[in-house]
Amino acid sequence: MIKLLSALILPALLVLLFTRVTYNRVIGLALTVALIAASAYKGYTHEWWLIIIDAFSLTVGFWLSSRMMEKNASSA
Repeated sequence: MIKLLSALILPALLVLLFTRVTYNRVIGLALTVALIAASAYKGYTHEWWLIIIDAFSLTVGFWLSSRMMEKNASSA
């Protein structure tokens, strides 16, 4: 249950965090994918359904970061 909730929430939050720090949503996505790939390589991700949920969360995070960057660009 904790793995499921973490897979749903954490990748999206990481994309948002890295986008906010780097001011580039593609770099934020790439850094998050690198972290998830490193954790899968180390053996923390065993099931395919967990990888699919991570990918969904990455997509949602990328979408949210795109909206955040548009909002910041329009307010500047």
